[in-house]
Amino acid sequence: MKIFKTIFTLLLVAIFTISCSSDDGEKGIDGINGIDGKNGVDGKAGVDGKAGVDGKAGDTGSANVIYSKWITAPVAVAETIDGSPGMSTSIVAPELSEDILAKGTILVYMSFGSGTFTLPYTSNAGGTTNTITAISTAKKIKLFRFTHSGVGTVNIPTSLSWRYILIPGGVAAATGKGVKLDYSKMSYPEVCAHFNIQQ
Repeated sequence: MKIFKTIFTLLLVAIFTISCSSDDGEKGIDGINGIDGKNGVDGKAGVDGKAGVDGKAGDTGSANVIYSKWITAPVAVAETIDGSPGMSTSIVAPELSEDILAKGTILVYMSFGSGTFTLPYTSNAGGTTNTITAISTAKKIKLFRFTHSGVGTVNIPTSLSWRYILIPGGVAAATGKGVKLDYSKMSYPEVCAHFNIQQ
């Protein structure tokens, strides 16, 4: 009798389990996509700032200034210029134009053992007071040495070195303080520093 009760109980459990299990339901329909929102309105463009004031033009640099290397001159020869006997030689200056002769500044320097000197240069070489000066013409600079007494001559040694600096008339000669510069009264180092020229 207990066996039948047990079997009957198991059958009830099995029937109950089978009746409680069910198939999965059908898949639902996907929902409709939402409508995209409207793009926002662009903001107004800002007002352009005022243009800045142009800076003052800088001083003319050494780009317009012409200068030679240190060069030597040929052997001097006797010559009389404007009634004064002396010795002369010349150096070539291809950049020396008629315009520079008329409007610019021509600086000539002499160099020997004791330093660099601006022409005209006066000394007592040869036992008499004498001066070496530069006489400029287109493309050429003549170096002329004459005695102050007008007697005798003093040679221009080939061991001397020469250099010229040509400043066109359009190059500003102001210090920035309203003062005009006289390059002929400036020393060689001052002129080189002013125009950024290597000595």
